[in-house]
Amino acid sequence: MTMSWVPVPPKSNFPLENLPYGVFSTAPEPQHRIGVAIGEHIVDLSKISHLFDGPLLSEHQAVFQQPCLNGLMSLPRACWLEARKTLTTLLSSSCPVLRDNTDLRNRALLLQSEASMHLPAKIGDYTDFYSSLDHATNVGTMFRGKDNALMPNWKYIPVGYHGRASSVVVSGTPIRRPNGQTRPVDTEPPKFGPCRLMDFELEMAFFVGGMTPGMGQPIQMANADEHIFGMVVMNDWSARDIQKWEYVPLGPFLGKNLGTSISPWVVSMEALRPFAVDNYEQDPVPFQYLQHKDQYTFDIKLDVFIKPDGANPTRVARSNFKYMYWTMKQQLVHHSITGCNMNPGDLLASGTISGPEPSTFGSMLELSWRGSKPLKMDDGTERKFLQDGDTVIMEGVCEGKGIRLGFGPVTGKILPALPL
Repeated sequence: MTMSWVPVPPKSNFPLENLPYGVFSTAPEPQHRIGVAIGEHIVDLSKISHLFDGPLLSEHQAVFQQPCLNGLMSLPRACWLEARKTLTTLLSSSCPVLRDNTDLRNRALLLQSEASMHLPAKIGDYTDFYSSLDHATNVGTMFRGKDNALMPNWKYIPVGYHGRASSVVVSGTPIRRPNGQTRPVDTEPPKFGPCRLMDFELEMAFFVGGMTPGMGQPIQMANADEHIFGMVVMNDWSARDIQKWEYVPLGPFLGKNLGTSISPWVVSMEALRPFAVDNYEQDPVPFQYLQHKDQYTFDIKLDVFIKPDGANPTRVARSNFKYMYWTMKQQLVHHSITGCNMNPGDLLASGTISGPEPSTFGSMLELSWRGSKPLKMDDGTERKFLQDGDTVIMEGVCEGKGIRLGFGPVTGKILPALPL
């Protein structure tokens, strides 16, 4: 294992093998800029952009001066690999270029605790999939019965819907409980007021990148990995009672647009490669355009905690990204098969990640089984759904082969609904 001259604590999410990208600012320098996390520090890439002097990036150093990652994302994958190689070299213990340049090192290296994090990219479009077989089966069983749990199309297409990019926010942003129409009693008219069934959804998402084809030209499976820049942990907040009343016939709308939180650090696919595992066995075999043989799901351990206001967090779920039925490649290729043009910075989410056991369910809807099985918090309270003042914390970690790397937490606190 290569060591870094930057101190990395043993349980750090950000060893040299990770090097995730993020966008940050500081009080002395409030402008947004791109950084890479290592240990408890951030390397300010705007200060060392001149060091990206390889054959590919020497003409693209300006992307490291930009206030978001879209410029870097729009470059070919070969440029991403060169950037990662350059950073790994610069931060390795044997490299004196940055280590021994006291002035440059002091300007480029700062503590994460001194920085504010921001959305890593300008998100043009956001799509949310529904790709966990266990989650789809659980929800279908609740509302349609076990024999009709899955819709006829579910194992043929990666089902998804277009979400609202404007309400995607970075970790730490409070989330307001929404007002809306609900129908608590099926035999009575609908009511208007605060959501009563506020929920989280444990998800992961990836950013689109590369030189994407124009409108009318689908992304081919053979080229799909050239257009997946990196991943984040996501909490797709959900107003279940609003969603239940509105979703027929066109699907989610106001029940899903109130807020979507993502972790601030984007972990590259190259960093995740050591944690690739076999894809979910798919039956029936997908259509030819959705087939690929290479491993493209990952062993990412995911934890969800609920922290009541003034109390310690309680872990309510432990799941894993490897439970996903449809892969990210399949999601991307299917999304573009009609010729829909994808753009660097677009965000594509997995959908709720649930596993086969109750402890691996990725939403309160499932964990409390529609409110029939309250969850006990460590402070003695119970939860069927989220309460005002609750903070939801999600974390993703990969461990194995002598490496531990993480995404950093994604958090959000529920604020009371506005009186209307």
